[in-house]
Amino acid sequence: SPYMDNNAPRSGGKGGLGSLFGGSEYSNTELAGVPLTGMSPLSPYLNVDPRYLVQDTDEFILPTGASKTRGRFELAFFTIGGSCITGAAFGTVNGLRMGLKETREMGWAKPRNVQILNMVTRQGASWANTLGSVALLYSIFGVAIEKARGAEDDINTMAAGTLTGMLFKSTGGLKGVARGGLVGLAMSGAYALYSNWDHIRGGSSSSSLY
Repeated sequence: SPYMDNNAPRSGGKGGLGSLFGGSEYSNTELAGVPLTGMSPLSPYLNVDPRYLVQDTDEFILPTGASKTRGRFELAFFTIGGSCITGAAFGTVNGLRMGLKETREMGWAKPRNVQILNMVTRQGASWANTLGSVALLYSIFGVAIEKARGAEDDINTMAAGTLTGMLFKSTGGLKGVARGGLVGLAMSGAYALYSNWDHIRGGSSSSSLY
């Protein structure tokens, strides 16, 4: 027909293939307002102020009244487990050293291997039990002192370390109790100093500026 619209979609040729594979045809009028690739303006969904992408605070969902750090009760399980694993590893190495030293006169035979294995298992279990018991006592004292004082600071750490050393060496009499308490106080004090070393250095450097 001479009055056929030139902008209407045409059938046949590429249109037939497009229809066959699920494609669709568009007229020149419909494609007139589509910008070319690489020349389109920035999408409004990408036009975001970068200040909103920077988070100054941690985005954690915490229960009401909960602390952002783990308490002594939560850390008790990690402390006890880690101490047992550390003691078992140290005892294994120590037992292997002792076994090789005590059986150096023997040849590499089954009796020597059995003796070394017994020494390794005995030392590993002994050290794991010792360090695990110390960690258990320290955790119990730490949780009890924290609940009693209602605060969590280095005083709890040093008090728990001192009481742990005193109770662990309580079978050695008064001298043993005093010695254990001093050792516990020294170790817990060293740990508290190590934990606050950055804060101490930061305070000293800031005071030196004035």
